[in-house]
Amino acid sequence: MTQPPAEIIVGVDVGTTATKVVAFGLGTAWRRMAIREYPLLEPAPGLQVQNPDAIIVAVVAALAEVVAAAPGARVAGVSVSAAMHGLLAVDDTGTPLTPVITWADARSSAEAAALHADGTATLLHRQTGTPVHPMTPQTKLMWFSRHEPLLAVRARWWAGLKDYVLYRLTGRLVAELSSASATGLLDMATRQWSPMAAELAGVRLDQLPPIVATTAVLPLARQIAAQTGLPPGTPVVAGAADGPLGNLGTAAVSPGVAGLSLGTSGAIRAVVPEPAVDDAGHLFCYALTDVDWVIGGAVSNGGIVARWAGEIFGATSDTDVMSLAAAVPPGSDGLIMLPYLLAERAPLWDPAIPGAFLGVRRHHARGHFVRAAVEGVCLQMSTILAHLDLIVPVHEVRATGGTLRAALWREAMAAAVNRPLLVTASAEGTALGAAALGLYALGRSPTLFDAADALVTPGERAATPVTVAPELAATFDRMRARVPELLRAYQAVSALFEGPQVSSRRTTTDGDRLRSDGITDGVAELSG
Repeated sequence: MTQPPAEIIVGVDVGTTATKVVAFGLGTAWRRMAIREYPLLEPAPGLQVQNPDAIIVAVVAALAEVVAAAPGARVAGVSVSAAMHGLLAVDDTGTPLTPVITWADARSSAEAAALHADGTATLLHRQTGTPVHPMTPQTKLMWFSRHEPLLAVRARWWAGLKDYVLYRLTGRLVAELSSASATGLLDMATRQWSPMAAELAGVRLDQLPPIVATTAVLPLARQIAAQTGLPPGTPVVAGAADGPLGNLGTAAVSPGVAGLSLGTSGAIRAVVPEPAVDDAGHLFCYALTDVDWVIGGAVSNGGIVARWAGEIFGATSDTDVMSLAAAVPPGSDGLIMLPYLLAERAPLWDPAIPGAFLGVRRHHARGHFVRAAVEGVCLQMSTILAHLDLIVPVHEVRATGGTLRAALWREAMAAAVNRPLLVTASAEGTALGAAALGLYALGRSPTLFDAADALVTPGERAATPVTVAPELAATFDRMRARVPELLRAYQAVSALFEGPQVSSRRTTTDGDRLRSDGITDGVAELSG
């Protein structure tokens, strides 16, 4: 067994349903990972929220576990990543007034639609880099201003998930640039909150936390130090959002190299040296550092689509799902799925459009529908890549994610993107990216990318290339050419269907809802 190292750096990855904390030994291959899960709550249809203090309990417990695994080791620092687009209201004592409203929450669908209808969405996207969608804090704040005006006034701060985690760890409420850039409220040119976006959202600029660099260093609070076994004042690096750090962790940072992740949802992104937006509004642009930005798109419907199809068509396991699909020829004998089971994001940014199977014939059996689900997701990802190519031509894709463990997913994705696809083995990509940013911020590495290389072994950086038969790539080319016309025709039809609606009427008081979510208990005073 590898001996505990003399010094470690810790990456904290706060996700939607779990926190992953990884300690990396400096100068050694040693590492330890701890994971703590928490529920994603649905108090009403369309609402997807989290208990903020359950998240803090998970962060502290996982942090304590990895620190205990390296007794006597000096901790150079702790660097934090978090899921984007979360929002919560905080009063002047640091007590949450709301749950964390997550990216998956659809309550602000009407507000987003109104911004698109009057053309304001285009102006916001060009200034902030964030497409207008119900996922964004900007539209969620509009919802609160219209439907919870008393709460909007009571809130001393409107904070992101990362902001709140940093507050509980350090006692300082700040917003780092990367997570701020994903709110729909940041002016990319000034790197400060946008007065226009804030006014539309119905918030004052002084209700938004001060913005700091992703490399900002804050001291660990005494209370958290006592709970984790860390020395008080241990450096806490503000870090960045999970998407940009995922590119850093998987080495998808060089010009022309895109990072693709595919799990329940999916994303594809490339690093650029300055903010960039596409005029058509298909892509986001978020900060990694002040001089490194990430442009790309995310889909809500990734591996979850194939799992759903497997359940609907009688598969008994993930292996059975893939077996059903593999028994069908590429192209699913003409069957195509538009995989919009959940409110979709890129490239359409249309949460209302429902999914569909198109081209159904009598000879289509269970396997056809499952394979069409896999191929539909891959085609969606390739469409985002086509838009990305217009900004930064991509010659290689580095991919990661549990879904890609299946050979069929790898082959279909490689055929869909139709360029070299290398699947990386690292399971700690985002936490590794956070730790690397921490090393760089602490002056322990000359560049951000050298820092990432210092935390991995040569074998981990190795990636398995996926070989695609020319005929398979040609099949996906033909399918991809059909999709735009099918979408145009289907959007007219889909408008006849009424999607899930989120009621704007309040059914409980603020206090009743907070008590039912259990978030008013145990919010401790923080001390430096």
